[in-house]
Amino acid sequence: MQKLCLLLITATLVVACATSPTGRRQLMLVSPEAAIVQSRTAYLNTVSELGEADKLADDPRLASRVATITGRVVSAAIERYPHTADWNWSVALVDDDETVNAWCMAGGRMAVYTGLFEKLKLTDAEFAQIMGHEIAHALANHTAERMSRAMATTLGVVAVGSASDNPNLAMGGAALAAKLALELPNSRTAESEADEIGLQLATLAGFDPDAAVSLWEKMGSVGGDQRPPEFLSTHPAPENRQQRLLNMIPQARQLNPRGQPTPVHPVDIVSASNPAR
Repeated sequence: MQKLCLLLITATLVVACATSPTGRRQLMLVSPEAAIVQSRTAYLNTVSELGEADKLADDPRLASRVATITGRVVSAAIERYPHTADWNWSVALVDDDETVNAWCMAGGRMAVYTGLFEKLKLTDAEFAQIMGHEIAHALANHTAERMSRAMATTLGVVAVGSASDNPNLAMGGAALAAKLALELPNSRTAESEADEIGLQLATLAGFDPDAAVSLWEKMGSVGGDQRPPEFLSTHPAPENRQQRLLNMIPQARQLNPRGQPTPVHPVDIVSASNPAR
């Protein structure tokens, strides 16, 4: 029975394909809908751990800035992808001035680290590029892709759950995959996809697309001979990344030549005084 389950799961890996917003074929063991459900649990657990460790910031000015910029990018995302209007858009403010990082899970649940602002001295347009990039990962179902990769490493757990008719074991594998998806790096293909979509979103939101290049110039200069930014460990950066972005800017600019700002969509800011829900 277990061998049969493994064969069925392998077959699922072969046939479960989807298409990304850029037309790329994606292999999916985990559906986007399942990724959203499991990501919510993983997100709440992660934010709860940060709260217990006193690592959630409580800075009203930073919260306002993050909510405003992110809200404009989210508006652009919803305009292009209306099905995301019902997502639980939120950003956890992680109080860690030494960590340069940000991420977005399936369903629009995000986190930004204060080190982004402390180390990079971000302009609003540069921060919009970061959020556009992270939101693009969610729009392109990259969380589901990473979960699928994680699930492939826990096929034994899923197979045992299926063979024993124990849904808790199978769901345990899915929950673990959602947690691991936070730590697994995106592929370079996914990164390039997020660069393209994120640049478009930030531009549609009314931010200067040139900030995409200045952002990565700053990102590359952080750390020097010391440990590179956490952002780069989960966002592999090919050497030609800045040139690729530079080449995409003229076309992106045509999406919003006058830089007309989008409305600010409500975004829940998770902080020490505002726990995640």
